[in-house]
Amino acid sequence: MRAIGIILAGGRSNRMRELSRKRAVCAMPVAGSYQSIDFALSSMEYSRIQKVAVLTQFNSRSLNEHLSSSKWWDFGRKQGGMFLFTPSFTNENSSWYRGTADAIAQNISFLKNSHEPYVVIASGDCVYKMDYNQVLEYHVAKRADITVVCKDMPADANVERYGTVVTDADGRITGFEEKPIIAHSNTISCGIYVIRRRQLIELLERCEEEGRFDFVQDILIRYKDVKRICAYRMDSYWSNIASVDDYFRTNMDFLKPEVRDYFFRQYPEIHSKVADLPPAKFNVHVSVRNSLLSSGCIINGTVDDCVLFQKVYVGSNCVIRNSLILNDVYIGDNTYIENCIVESDSTIPSNSYYKGENGIRIIAEEKGERYSRM
Repeated sequence: MRAIGIILAGGRSNRMRELSRKRAVCAMPVAGSYQSIDFALSSMEYSRIQKVAVLTQFNSRSLNEHLSSSKWWDFGRKQGGMFLFTPSFTNENSSWYRGTADAIAQNISFLKNSHEPYVVIASGDCVYKMDYNQVLEYHVAKRADITVVCKDMPADANVERYGTVVTDADGRITGFEEKPIIAHSNTISCGIYVIRRRQLIELLERCEEEGRFDFVQDILIRYKDVKRICAYRMDSYWSNIASVDDYFRTNMDFLKPEVRDYFFRQYPEIHSKVADLPPAKFNVHVSVRNSLLSSGCIINGTVDDCVLFQKVYVGSNCVIRNSLILNDVYIGDNTYIENCIVESDSTIPSNSYYKGENGIRIIAEEKGERYSRM
């Protein structure tokens, strides 16, 4: 492809509450065996983008471990590859990333040392599949300076937490509001952009001179009447996991046959780092209905409408309903869990009771003794 890729994976979200305390949002487990960033990386792979930079910052240890090898996404080449960039303190700079534009500007040498004419910028906290080549073709056909991938949301959707755009008949963006108090459009930005590499370098250097740090506010909104910024509308599945409710809903979407078929059976595939684990084990007299269970799980109780991630143990006489159980969780006997998210590495003692009510998701995290002492 005629583009390099940049994945923004350094942000944090207070709306993720305890879930972002020990991991980056882009490292959140999704659909049992994946992490959020896998969807952007797989789209880069499918689009034949050979050179990808991942910009990490907040709680990046687990994310860096997940990205320790690029072979899972076929980026390990003599030319190109995957590059991880974290904030570096130098004689010229002593700041963390102060925004999305500043994160790219601090690694501007990656842009200057590349030769591809275009750049695809994507967020690492969204779940979707996309061929960026189609966006690039649209970008060239429209003679756009910047192309923003957008999606028309349902009329009842809460779009005030996104960036909303207004377009004219030709697809040019005439209005752009970031997290408006009152939205005037149901078309949102998906956080995916295509821009010519040399123009991006020029805009970043100008932002740095003026002390501006945010890509949306200081480039898209600031230059919308000066540059030709166009909207490319996507009509396939897309979800952002920037809040606990979004994260819960996105994972529950994978219990729908059409969503599973789209991501797991239709080309292109979603790739991730593979764990060497045995398949899920169902012991006698268990009941599992409409649930997604990952490798390494052992089930001894009842599981209904749940997503269980890797290495989850469910004890005898347990009832787990409408919940997410993250990686490496041990649930003791006679436990009842409903409408909850159980944090990874938790040990839930026997005879525990957790139930979220009135739309509130309980995030359970306990560190009891996993095995009784002899």
